[in-house]
Amino acid sequence: MIEVDPFDPDSTPRKLTALGRMKHEAATVVISKRGHAVVYTGDDERFDYMYKFVSEKKVRRGSCADNLGLLDSGVLYVAKFNDDGTGRWLPLVAGQGALADWTQAEICINTRGAADAVGATKMDRPEDIETNPVNGKLYCAMTNNTQRGGTGRPGVDGANPRANNRHGHIIELSEDHGDPASTTFDWEIFLLCGDPNNPADGTFFGGFEGDVSSVSCPDNIAFDAQGNLWIATDGAPGTLAKNDGVYAVPVEGPHRGRLRQFLSGPLASEICGPEFTPDNQTLFCAIQHPGEGGKVNNPMSLWPDGVSPARPSVIAIFNSDDDDVIGA
Repeated sequence: MIEVDPFDPDSTPRKLTALGRMKHEAATVVISKRGHAVVYTGDDERFDYMYKFVSEKKVRRGSCADNLGLLDSGVLYVAKFNDDGTGRWLPLVAGQGALADWTQAEICINTRGAADAVGATKMDRPEDIETNPVNGKLYCAMTNNTQRGGTGRPGVDGANPRANNRHGHIIELSEDHGDPASTTFDWEIFLLCGDPNNPADGTFFGGFEGDVSSVSCPDNIAFDAQGNLWIATDGAPGTLAKNDGVYAVPVEGPHRGRLRQFLSGPLASEICGPEFTPDNQTLFCAIQHPGEGGKVNNPMSLWPDGVSPARPSVIAIFNSDDDDVIGA
């Protein structure tokens, strides 16, 4: 993981060794109740882990210079999910417990091995981890894992409840006392993705029992100002035979779990990076590798302007008739 200073074009990107070496898929930064910086990150691989880093020092508001080294020292934790809906953040600290013979440098370099040693929960490709600005809970996207329950592979557990999990799922996590620096948490499954009309998929949509859209392979997530969850997918063509897209779903109230598709992407593309403007009137997202698998003289897609080759793009979505917020 690296840190860049967008306000100083002459600055040098800084490598954040203390956050561990892995397939980082997210770096969601929040501030704890006592003012420490907390970074949530997923390791995008089958049977790997969810982590968070809690800084040793506290954030100094209004001073970028004083915070530049904030993520160089602190404690890196890995998640342990218990089947009863509770969990713990296990510290990856040299000289403690199963890491008694490790140095901190070894932990930073071989973070997966350290997580193996302390007995963290092996997840189904943890990708994006984001904090809901309204209810304060974490939502954690597990993209998929078709190897779950296979020969010689870990079986199902509470937090990864499906064998051959080709559609993925989303976990809702509540830190103890609502504090990101807590070392314990509660959790539950919010979505088991798939086709709700296919009993073999074993879907679950937050307890909602009405009509919902089919969805597969949650990748990136975001929240609007009302706290609704927005999901961008990566892999639906191979599981549902439909293009990847963007979906919206309430997480509270009588419509909790009522997932509906908002956007369908171009053929053979991945949708990623959903992000709202502060007024919630525009939604940005990226169209990655449209027409993947095609050729210049035999393209699968002509996105975005009707000519070959297809090109990745960032798009902005807004209501052209009035000033309504997206999703109103």
